[in-house]
Amino acid sequence: MTYESTVPGELSDPALRGASPLPEPGAVTIVVPTFNESANIRELLRQITASVPARLPCEVVFVDDSTDDTPEVIRDAARGCPYPVTVLHREAPVGGLGGAVVEGIRAATSDWIVVMDGDLQHPPALVPELVAAGERAPAGLVVASRYIKGGSREGLAGGYRVAVSRAATWLTKTLFPHRLRGISDPMSGFFAIRRSAVTADVLKPLGYKILLEMAVRARPRQVTEVPFVFQERFAGESKSSAQEGFRFLRHLAGLRTASPVARMVVFGLIGATGFLPNLFGLWALTAAGMHYLPAEIVANQFGVAWNFLLIEHLCFRDRRQHRHWWDRAGRFALLANADLVLRIPLIALLVGRFGMSALTATALALVTTFVLRFAGTEALVYLPRKGGRTGGGAATGQGRRARSRTARRSS
Repeated sequence: MTYESTVPGELSDPALRGASPLPEPGAVTIVVPTFNESANIRELLRQITASVPARLPCEVVFVDDSTDDTPEVIRDAARGCPYPVTVLHREAPVGGLGGAVVEGIRAATSDWIVVMDGDLQHPPALVPELVAAGERAPAGLVVASRYIKGGSREGLAGGYRVAVSRAATWLTKTLFPHRLRGISDPMSGFFAIRRSAVTADVLKPLGYKILLEMAVRARPRQVTEVPFVFQERFAGESKSSAQEGFRFLRHLAGLRTASPVARMVVFGLIGATGFLPNLFGLWALTAAGMHYLPAEIVANQFGVAWNFLLIEHLCFRDRRQHRHWWDRAGRFALLANADLVLRIPLIALLVGRFGMSALTATALALVTTFVLRFAGTEALVYLPRKGGRTGGGAATGQGRRARSRTARRSS
């Protein structure tokens, strides 16, 4: 990690000076995640300068994942700003835009943190009103909403993006009716949160919907909303893509399966879908001339592989770093095949020893082995190893990324 601090007329290295100068705490820290937004930076800082400092002391923290000259443009534009401007450049964009916001929250020095995009679709002039609304409520979270009276989504380009936004809003509110109660725009990327109301370490962002992550995992008790008009992008192109859409769906699945009960339900539904590749494999192998008994054994592995892939992404995505993928796959396959071996003797025991009918015994055996398979999968495949060692599957934060920081303090 490297650190630079620029004060008028001075360039210093904390390693030589023995201390790391930080921006003076302000009333609000504006966190702006950026990815190749160099054409928007100067106008963004100009609008913040024109509307925020006169009403509210502030600092601006850019968390940058760019591959262009955005960090250099930020440093140059910051020279004319009457408030501290910091840029944190991440070499590895862990967690996407949501991960960048979490980094910004960790770096914030103010009681209030406002998160906004760097493309000027979120009007900086609304920042003081977000903080004022939070103080009046009093609230821990203030959401800038396009869907309450006075708000508008007019900046969304085209009917396709409007339809996607509506569908995503409906889906999230359907999946999390309690957690999102009182939030009309859970897809908003423009909001203010009290620093004391959020713990960055509990957040596990994936992609760009960080407000949804905060609302579900660490929602403050009191929430209020302020209407805003979603603007057209000032310059550059939208970063929305089909890949981001899939990441959003994976994020939803991870949030929805955070509780053990929900995870077990999804685990069971995935297991039911495994019959399709199993039956298809059995049909293909027997059609090719294989005897049905070995074909049953081989075809079962198709279902096992199918279930493993879905469970990896929909049930235990945030626990995959604890073991190597081949270790997880081997353990999962062992448990899945042990299910078959255990089920037949268990059915025989229930029928012969307890006098159950074959149908009742089969149903009970299926339920019993399902619960055991779920518990075994969670405990033996996805729980951390003793001692906390990981299999190296995920980035570990500071060990996998380099950052540079530039801070400017007004004289």
